[in-house]
Amino acid sequence: MKPLVITPLEGLPLIQEGDNLVSLIQESLKRKNLDLLEGDILVLAQKIVSKAEGRRVFLESVNPSKAAKELAAKIEKDPRLVQLILDESAEVLRARPGLIVVEHRLGFVSANAGIDHSNVDEREGWVLLLPKDPDASADAMRTRFEEAGGAHIGVLIIDSHGRAWREGIVGVAIGVSGLPGVVDLRGRPDLFGRELRATTVGAADELAAAASIVMGQAGEGCPAVHVRGFPYPLREGKLAELLRPKELDTFR
Repeated sequence: MKPLVITPLEGLPLIQEGDNLVSLIQESLKRKNLDLLEGDILVLAQKIVSKAEGRRVFLESVNPSKAAKELAAKIEKDPRLVQLILDESAEVLRARPGLIVVEHRLGFVSANAGIDHSNVDEREGWVLLLPKDPDASADAMRTRFEEAGGAHIGVLIIDSHGRAWREGIVGVAIGVSGLPGVVDLRGRPDLFGRELRATTVGAADELAAAASIVMGQAGEGCPAVHVRGFPYPLREGKLAELLRPKELDTFR
């Protein structure tokens, strides 16, 4: 067993559209005297990826549809925000005053389609959408890190989600590159030699939750961490591994 070491990469500036996240993270790694070694993983908060990709929207620019206005009246939310939620969603699953739960166009279930206004802009009226394709964003950054350093690494993009039947938000993976989303332990023996028959581990989500503790949720200003000691072999992985098929979803 190796220790899992999660190192915060402080000192990143407030990210703006078009910023080079790879270069900024490389500078932060240098300040920590860290080289990227084989098997290391970089975990990035969704917000900095979305900001760099220009996914920030000013609500005044949104023209809500009739459907958005009707739904907004039922759930007591800004119709412009509701329009963005609908635009980012494949299906509305639950709606009541103060809450809307949707299947995001990326396939996972979340409140408000992951749209957020905290830590977005010092001015009012701006919100941030999730990256258009978080897997592709993670892939592109991983390629650049590997070309610069030569080591095979993983890149994980995470967001904070609530969970059915549980209080509190936790970090979850929304973009995966170079590491497993799920690790299948079926067929392996337990401590007493019994064969595991149903155990699959959401390894990317477990790592996302651990990284999220280090990053913080408020004004900590640490949207990226370096991870060493991930206990599973790296391989190609995607968000889709973590998404339960609808026919097996007992919560809908």
